[in-house]
Amino acid sequence: MIEAKNLTKKYATLTAVNDVSFSIERGEIIGLLGHNGAGKTTIMKMITGYLEPNAGTVLVDGLSIREARTEIQQKIGYLPENCPLYPEMTVIDYLEYAASLRGLENDAAIDAVRYALRQTDLESKAADPIHTLSRGYRQRTGVAQAILAQPELLILDEPTNGLDPSQILHMRELITELGKQATVILSTHILQEVEAICDRVLIIRDGELALDTRLDELQRGRRLHLTIDREPAEARPKLSRIDGIHAVEWLSGHDGKHHYALDITLGDTPIVEAAPAIVKRVLNENYSLYSIYPEIRDLETVFREINSVTA
Repeated sequence: MIEAKNLTKKYATLTAVNDVSFSIERGEIIGLLGHNGAGKTTIMKMITGYLEPNAGTVLVDGLSIREARTEIQQKIGYLPENCPLYPEMTVIDYLEYAASLRGLENDAAIDAVRYALRQTDLESKAADPIHTLSRGYRQRTGVAQAILAQPELLILDEPTNGLDPSQILHMRELITELGKQATVILSTHILQEVEAICDRVLIIRDGELALDTRLDELQRGRRLHLTIDREPAEARPKLSRIDGIHAVEWLSGHDGKHHYALDITLGDTPIVEAAPAIVKRVLNENYSLYSIYPEIRDLETVFREINSVTA
């Protein structure tokens, strides 16, 4: 649905986004991660057509944002990081105004406002002035304007920023539900949020794309952890000769138990397929086997590794 090619955005001497390319399939929920100033919001604004890139292109359903901006924007619902709400308006007045900007009139506008109120659980607050709402309800109001026209593409910049735990949970449930009908790009600082609701993650570092992967592939890992009773000088050469093992790393040793990480090279084959051969070799060598299990890499670990690399 979306194809970004070599996106670059510069402000005087600052390069906010540098040669970023990715594609997003219809129906995916994408987590866009990065520290403050990494370039996440700039990328979102270029996808929506709010900002012009200095170089590169954005295609949505094969249409260029440069040449078909209005047509593409009709497909998009956008929640900016600081949603421009009008505090003196009531929720329903604001949504009716947003519907009119979308070109919705009469029954279509009424149906759109009802849909947005229902989806965001704002029906009880519809007549309340926006300035009387809590931060959570103001965020819901911003999401409500974004989904009025039931967009094909929903772009949410920090939708849970400032929310309490119960409000965050409700927002996650809402985004998951919206993802059944739309492609969603979600920017957030909360890694658990991405793990809970996203299919894929894009990590931006210093304006560049540092990682683009599906979460299930990220978490799979390519190492087996093994604990036996033999020291590295004896165990590493024998373990290294097992088919499919690329490297053996000694991690720790205590009370005669030595913990190793085994790098596995089996292509697309699950790493657990290497476990029987490893167990057989360990037992044939008369080693005591205490544990063997696959390594699972969580998003927090990967994010920390990427952002700890010095530029």
